[in-house]
Amino acid sequence: MTSFPSRVWLVTGASSGFGRAITEAAVAAGDTVVAAARRTGALAALADARPGRVEPLALDVTAPAADLTAAVDDVVARHGRLDVLANVAGRTQVGALEETTEDELRALFDLHVTGPALLTRAALPHFRRQGSGAVVQMSSVGGQVCVPGFGVYCATKAALEALTETAALECPHVRFLVVEPGAFRTELFRPGAAVLSAPMPEYEATVGPTRAFVTGGDGTQPGDPDKAAAAILRVLAADDAPLRLPLGADAVTGIRARLGTIAADLDRWEEVSTSTDRDEG
Repeated sequence: MTSFPSRVWLVTGASSGFGRAITEAAVAAGDTVVAAARRTGALAALADARPGRVEPLALDVTAPAADLTAAVDDVVARHGRLDVLANVAGRTQVGALEETTEDELRALFDLHVTGPALLTRAALPHFRRQGSGAVVQMSSVGGQVCVPGFGVYCATKAALEALTETAALECPHVRFLVVEPGAFRTELFRPGAAVLSAPMPEYEATVGPTRAFVTGGDGTQPGDPDKAAAAILRVLAADDAPLRLPLGADAVTGIRARLGTIAADLDRWEEVSTSTDRDEG
């Protein structure tokens, strides 16, 4: 395991859920966290209990690029460095593609893809100057496993994963960690938290069960956010850290099944797939 001195984190979505759990775990490990959220009131007690170690920051990750860059630069100016950027802010959205409005589609991509991309881009010059840094991207099992009604949500997470995998190839001095949780007891499923597209009766059979799970399943999720935060910190410190970290038995089972399906299709259709190369000569 790699030993780190006290680190400086910037965590988005820090007021609740995974963001709150990561903030608390990092502070418990001796680190300093700039805890970003749209509304910072929920962070007041934590900041008061950890003066100088938790700094609430009002930040909307869908803000213009200049504002996000300024926020990252300000963290570095005040602390002298930034060691870990954790892009955690997010929400659940349920709707078949036909049910999803243009505004819902664009808003979720801004929150889950554009915002994290711009914050990561803003952090990279500082990491390059330091010669080190880490980015934690909060994806989901939905970044690899699709479920009816979660199409747009899954698409945003898949896009974030592809962007991050490419960035890891471009920036070997930076450690990237894509976290893929299954169902955890965060606030994503609490009443009113999810964006629910207006339902169409044509999709009741396919999307209806997902909508019912999201609106009625809070408190039944098997995952523990505090254990997830501990796992993230453990993997970040590992010398052989993976790029992707599924969390929860449901995530591991679902991803393994998907990979098996992909491998089987590759084997079954390999002759057709490879028949398209040009004939030489």
